Amino acid sequence: MKLRIFLVIGLLAVGMVACTTSDETNLSGRKQVRADEPRHVKVYFEKGMFGGWPANHGIWSWGNEILVGFGMGYYKDQGQNHHIDREKPEIPMLARSLDGGEIWSIEDPGAKGYLLTEGGYLHGITRPGVTIPALKESEGGIDFAHPDFALTVRTNSIHAGIGRIFYSYDRGRTWDGPFRLPSFGSPGIAPRTDYIIDDNQTCTLFITAAKANGREGRPLCVRTTDSGKTWKFVSWIGPEPEGFSIMPASLRLSDTHILVTVRMREATRRWIGTYLSTDDGAGWEYLNEAVPDAGVGNPPAMIELRDGRICLLYGYRAEPYSIRAVLSGNRGRTWSNPVTLRDDGASRDIGYVRAIQRPDGKVVAVYYFTDEASGPERYIGATIWSPPPA
Repeated sequence: MKLRIFLVIGLLAVGMVACTTSDETNLSGRKQVRADEPRHVKVYFEKGMFGGWPANHGIWSWGNEILVGFGMGYYKDQGQNHHIDREKPEIPMLARSLDGGEIWSIEDPGAKGYLLTEGGYLHGITRPGVTIPALKESEGGIDFAHPDFALTVRTNSIHAGIGRIFYSYDRGRTWDGPFRLPSFGSPGIAPRTDYIIDDNQTCTLFITAAKANGREGRPLCVRTTDSGKTWKFVSWIGPEPEGFSIMPASLRLSDTHILVTVRMREATRRWIGTYLSTDDGAGWEYLNEAVPDAGVGNPPAMIELRDGRICLLYGYRAEPYSIRAVLSGNRGRTWSNPVTLRDDGASRDIGYVRAIQRPDGKVVAVYYFTDEASGPERYIGATIWSPPPA
């Protein structure tokens, strides 16, 4: 059985959806439409604080129960950079909803010794007063098909870091780890959480490794078939870039076909590219630019909708600062015009979306955001919306 955590009938069909057409056109020349009656809620907001980067942590769901990770720090005006105080702690946190994303509670796993993180991966200092657990070598035995399973992959650097795996059998209330993830012949790795589970012993991770010069980064896929005891290199996803190609988002289309989208940068260009494997990850074909223009850059989140379409969500880091989605009904070979979930951002310090589809068909997109009405703080927000009908 194929399991997946974290998706046209032709572009014409997408264009005929029940959305309000907008006259706005982004730099790629694509017309934009607006999501029909999206509802925005605050997941985490606190005066004087900073909430950021769900895509660095992960999202998991069990019916209407949703768990998402994020980084919590202290607000400080840093001009064009992230408005987080780098001389104060950044703490990995979790937010949980039991009603499909309407109401959220905040959990601090580090207070119980879980998910503790250190190093240059943080945008602040390491949490004081705690001991970072030593990395363990996995003995295997992970049941990837457990009904309450969650897995997260972290690093200590955005460049040549050391990967670490944590997993949970109780929907993220307790975690085992950290277990060392190999560097697979690279100078080091900078994994975030993206994976495909095929059975109780088989899991494929889609991660980022440093390039030959030790800088970020290029994507690869690695796999265990022995319940996490060993992880083996499967393939590089595309050639090593001059700029970077990082933060892959994956989706299994069949026993042999896997679709991956990645955040890409060359010179002044920032876009989200699409790769397809037809041999279970052994080789990759570059298909297209799912998002030709991502402002100053943002990673993709990708889910498969129950009607079979693929929904890719991202933050648009240029004016109007937005949370957007594009849809594909032909397995990623073409993409719709952008659907704007919201465009009231106050700066480019937004995005890093993670998303799930609820049992009722609505999509919950979680991201970090800032808007003038809320004040200068960066917060974790969620938009609950219905994708336009196919």
